[in-house]
Amino acid sequence: MPRSRRTCHAVPGSSERFIAKAVGLEADEIFLDLEDAVAPNEKEGARGRVIEALNTLDFGGKTVVVRVNGTDTPHYYKDLIAVVEQAGRKLDAVMLPKVRTPGDVEMTDKLLTQIELAHGFEVGRIGIEAQIEDATGLLACEAIAAASPRMETLIFGPGDYSAAVGIPITTIGAAPSGYPGDHLNYVYSRLVVAARAAGIQAIDGPYGNIKDEDGLRERAQLARALGVDGKWTIHPGQIAVVNEVFSPAREQWERAEAMLAAYEQAHRDGAGAAVFEGEMIDEANRKMAERIAFSGRAAGYER
Repeated sequence: MPRSRRTCHAVPGSSERFIAKAVGLEADEIFLDLEDAVAPNEKEGARGRVIEALNTLDFGGKTVVVRVNGTDTPHYYKDLIAVVEQAGRKLDAVMLPKVRTPGDVEMTDKLLTQIELAHGFEVGRIGIEAQIEDATGLLACEAIAAASPRMETLIFGPGDYSAAVGIPITTIGAAPSGYPGDHLNYVYSRLVVAARAAGIQAIDGPYGNIKDEDGLRERAQLARALGVDGKWTIHPGQIAVVNEVFSPAREQWERAEAMLAAYEQAHRDGAGAAVFEGEMIDEANRKMAERIAFSGRAAGYER
């Protein structure tokens, strides 16, 4: 099963205080940001601070990621080479912003492989997360998702996407008035389908109003209902809500685990299907139950 990414918490790479605090947060993933959260004149200093943090802090069982600058900037290659050469053993994945073509992923894959070979790292261990943030990226999301065996997630960037296609809002991750349904159903569904076809995860971006817990919950629930695996958080106060939304209720988890046990017993008895609580269950049920069971275990449930 993939890594748990119910909550992916953004931490500015320029803030030593925020990085130190992130170690103790209950997010599944911590990503240290060298892109939008860092001013242009702070890029080099933030890069060094992130490398030091990776080498000195204990992130426990969290997934640890660094968001580098985009491939169309002069900072990208410096970020990737410096961070991976000096702290690659402590890194789980690299996040690429503003991905528009599979070539962005392919280039990153090849450069990662060269660094791994040169430094004796396990080749292919470091994953890639790709952010889809404009119309061009969305049109290519299927090819981007399948561009490398390192690919682990497609991430939706609601702020840049809204600006790129002309959605009239100023709060990142919010919904505009005037549309009878949800304006992002198509986007979420397309990203989820592209991710599933490639065997990877789909992650929603941030909700910018950190004081609006109800709004955060509503947007997270909508994304979850469409199959999205997790969501960004940009403030520690958002983590508990997002973890809750992307975790099954304990009763739902217990039922999934019991269904898996019944199905496995049926197979041991030579049957291709089983009856569970009056319902005929088969391989499709097993796959659905397995996903719920994984989410519950990630939430800390134990039998």
